[in-house]
Amino acid sequence: MATERSRTTSVARVLQVCLHLLVAGLLALAVARAAVGRGGDLAAVTAAATAMAAVYAAGPLVAAVRRSPRAAALWLALLGVTWVGVLIATPDGVWLAFPLYFLELHLLGRRGGLAAVALTTVAAIVAYSWHQHTVSVAAAIGPALGAAVATATVLGYQALYRESEQRRRLIDELTAARADLAAAHHTAGVLAERERLAREIHDTLAQSLSSIQLLLRAAQRALPERTEAAADYVEQARQAAQDNLAEARRFVRALTPPDLESDSLPVALERLCATTTAHSGLAVRLHVSGDPVGLPVPQEVALLRIAQSALGNAVRHAEASHAEVTLSYMEGEVALDVFDDGTGFDPAAVAAAAGTAGGDGGFGLPSMRARARALGGTFTVESAPGEGTALAVLLPVAPVDGQRAEADGVGDQAVSGAEERP
Repeated sequence: MATERSRTTSVARVLQVCLHLLVAGLLALAVARAAVGRGGDLAAVTAAATAMAAVYAAGPLVAAVRRSPRAAALWLALLGVTWVGVLIATPDGVWLAFPLYFLELHLLGRRGGLAAVALTTVAAIVAYSWHQHTVSVAAAIGPALGAAVATATVLGYQALYRESEQRRRLIDELTAARADLAAAHHTAGVLAERERLAREIHDTLAQSLSSIQLLLRAAQRALPERTEAAADYVEQARQAAQDNLAEARRFVRALTPPDLESDSLPVALERLCATTTAHSGLAVRLHVSGDPVGLPVPQEVALLRIAQSALGNAVRHAEASHAEVTLSYMEGEVALDVFDDGTGFDPAAVAAAAGTAGGDGGFGLPSMRARARALGGTFTVESAPGEGTALAVLLPVAPVDGQRAEADGVGDQAVSGAEERP
């Protein structure tokens, strides 16, 4: 852009220098022809040429001529008067009409410039005919042809300049748009990563920290009478903290959860149910229906995280005594259902609280819904106060034959976008 603008400015300067040289050359030519007796009285021609040269040279030096159309018109009028003096002194002054055409078209605009060109052409034809003592078509051809060439040249250059400026503005707008788009992509990436970390913290660290808190409370109640039981609770809390640390390191690096690295989804869910029962006392049972098949890592990660979040809600909020987790393999689909017999809640009220600025509607349900929708699935929740809670997730899948897909981090990255709120 800057290069193109500099190139345009350089061209304009070259044309300006050429115009100055043309005026100086034509004035010198008129004086030289008068000196050899072929173009009028030498003294008169020299005086008129000197006056015109002085007025012409003063124009570029006066800043007002470049800034004010009125000052430019006044300068051109004075220049025209001195040119008429040259025309009267010598017929060679007619050739100076050609550079005057360019000045008039450039400084007076299209309408004023065309009118000044027409007036200059008439003056050139009349003066030349006066010197020749006759009016002929040949006398009009030169000035008229020069006017036509100058007009076409200037108008063409102005059109090209306008097109160049328009293209420059479009390039500036495109560059700005690309910069804005890059910034938007960066912002979206940052927000997506924040959402991923928020989901992982909620579904792993928060759940595990709740379990550690329950275990430590149990150890506190067992002391000082039952030291062995308290030590067992503390050991379970220590193991949970160790597992939590491993999970934290893995989701920061966007890796596959350790439970799915070497085991299938049903085994990981069975371990989750057993761990939840051991840490919280909530009786959790797993049911698997259909023929288990290897699933893509994103689907397995999403189902495991949703189960973790649902059971965590049952432990922390539902005051449930029993929970059921059902994993169903169907043709082209896999379903996960989690039911607890807890206190239940009003889903509409929770969704409204989550959507209210500053509301504390929880992150669990929006996170579960976002995971399901990011993989093209559905998420539903049914609950009512005093009637327990049932969550259902249905995901479309393409079974993986043979070995399981090895793609660390795909599960977390695949659902890092398109976060939606209920």
